[in-house]
Amino acid sequence: MTRVYILRHGNTFDKGDVVTRVGGRTDLPLSVSGLDQAEKLSEYFCDLGVTFDMAFCSPLRRTKQTAQIALKTQTEKVDLQVLPFLVEIDYGPDENKPEEEVLARIGDEALRAWEEECTPPDGWHIDPPAVIGRWQEFFASVSKKYSGKTLLVVTSNGIARFALKALADRGAGASLKLKTAAYGVFDLTEEGHPLMLSWNVRP
Repeated sequence: MTRVYILRHGNTFDKGDVVTRVGGRTDLPLSVSGLDQAEKLSEYFCDLGVTFDMAFCSPLRRTKQTAQIALKTQTEKVDLQVLPFLVEIDYGPDENKPEEEVLARIGDEALRAWEEECTPPDGWHIDPPAVIGRWQEFFASVSKKYSGKTLLVVTSNGIARFALKALADRGAGASLKLKTAAYGVFDLTEEGHPLMLSWNVRP
């Protein structure tokens, strides 16, 4: 089987910063705490003896930095490939706005629908069936190309959650949201069907 680690990038804000909803149009680097999270991930994977054969990230700096730092303790150089479909969603009028302003515009019910069912609020630019389809295509492709290998995929929360929606059965009670610097592990069958082993794991 092919094993896939899906990792959300580290923090882009530090304590005291105004936290905003950062989407695909806002290319922030990792913050000081985010850099520290990536370093801890690198040491953590090394201590666990996890060896990656290939890595993927979005075009955004925060995912590239997280991937590069997380991979630096690997004994062999790991190629890092940028995949456009991993880029964070476009939050439309809420892009880079403080969370209280976002909630005031969309309301509790719309935010709950996003968090629980991946139903985007009005104005957000995301096509859920298309993103789910891209995850399914990715799983099917890498299960053949990298059979028996271990892969790292670094993306953002808005995109990572759709990997769970691509599962035939994710079980009851599994939160869709992936915390910063947290990851999930999937094994892929020969047909490319993902089986979730864990989700929201942090060092």
